[in-house]
Amino acid sequence: MNEAPDPEQIKESEIFSTDPQLVLADERYEVIGSILCEVYEPGDAKWVLSDMLDRVLLHKYLGLPIFVVIMWAMFHFTFQISVVFMEMVAQFFTWLGTYTSLIEIPWLASLLTDGVLSGVGFILTFVPPIFFLYLAISILEDTGYLSRAAFVMDRLMMKMGLHGKSFIPLLLGFGCSVASVMAARTVDGESNRFTTILVSPLMSCAGRLPIYILIAGVFFPVYAGTIVFLMYMLGIVMAIIVSLIFKKFLFREESSSLLMELSQYQIPTVHGSFRHMWDRGLLFLKVAGSYLMVGSIIMWLLSSFGLSGYGVPVEESFASILGKIFEPLFIPLGFSWQIVTALIFGVIAKEAVVQTLSIIYAVGGTATLAVALTASISPLSAFALMVFVLLYIPCLATIGAVRKETGSWKWTAFSVIYQFILAYLVALIVIFIGGFFIG
Repeated sequence: MNEAPDPEQIKESEIFSTDPQLVLADERYEVIGSILCEVYEPGDAKWVLSDMLDRVLLHKYLGLPIFVVIMWAMFHFTFQISVVFMEMVAQFFTWLGTYTSLIEIPWLASLLTDGVLSGVGFILTFVPPIFFLYLAISILEDTGYLSRAAFVMDRLMMKMGLHGKSFIPLLLGFGCSVASVMAARTVDGESNRFTTILVSPLMSCAGRLPIYILIAGVFFPVYAGTIVFLMYMLGIVMAIIVSLIFKKFLFREESSSLLMELSQYQIPTVHGSFRHMWDRGLLFLKVAGSYLMVGSIIMWLLSSFGLSGYGVPVEESFASILGKIFEPLFIPLGFSWQIVTALIFGVIAKEAVVQTLSIIYAVGGTATLAVALTASISPLSAFALMVFVLLYIPCLATIGAVRKETGSWKWTAFSVIYQFILAYLVALIVIFIGGFFIG
């Protein structure tokens, strides 16, 4: 005869099959509720502004479209307000170049003008949009909206296989992929954490922004802000798709819910928002500045020297030899050897892509980078280039972070290989679909 199940055992089994954080939260709020019943007497219910905003911003159907619109407005604002400041910085380095080019020692004049100013100087023209992007993120963070954005995205991310807590590390990826990978350690469960680490580099970091602004500004000037926004959205979409594939074939652990308390809405202060912008922007400059100067000198050497020594045409330089070795692989994408060389140096740091292109074309005697790009690739290949830069091999610092957080060279190598294959295939799809409509 079967014995009736013990109610205590049933309760214990239910507790241990539930997310411990949810159990603790339920118990905590139950205690809080019992205390409030003794000490608090509720008055008439009143709607406050915070409740009304949450009713809209956290709406089941409106929350996600509102989030997308806010993101689009952020990137459109970043691009439009930065144009004047970028031109001012560019004019300053152009003026400075008129003096360095007068140096009587030819190689030194070329090093300073075509190497340092064309490399570091050109990269610094993209500092304004990076600072304004950090300002926009700081404002959203200070208002309390970012925590609500995490809540809105949690439902979608759960359906696609991402852990609820993964949104915060992925959001940090908009600033730096290294910070994104390291923040994944807060995600519960090893497989959930590994999935977050592997897809974090797909988010567009600040180092990619100069590439987007350059390409979009040259080839799609009217829709530049929207094109940059699409790159960031594509990174999110690809992160979700890839994580879904990983959860289906590599990691089968169930994702748990996101448990968080929403902060109160606040009016951001000018001092606080600009302080956050300055701190984050300065950190970016310190990290980028640690290698940009050395990278400029190395790239100038490779572009100015060849098998015959100094002063060879750039088409016969070591930079050309390096790019032409891998150029056949990128012919289907329409990338020239100059772009291939820039992508190779982009593995060191994504900013180096723009820096390398600027130096190669400056040494080659091209007046402006915009003229050189329009002459070397089509608008379709330019769009494919942005997609490729978005998805391909992460920078060395990110690779090191992946190695540290996973503790495995196997998963680090997997991250590098799968991202290159993914970038190539998606860029190829862009060329195929674009060619179908254009042709």
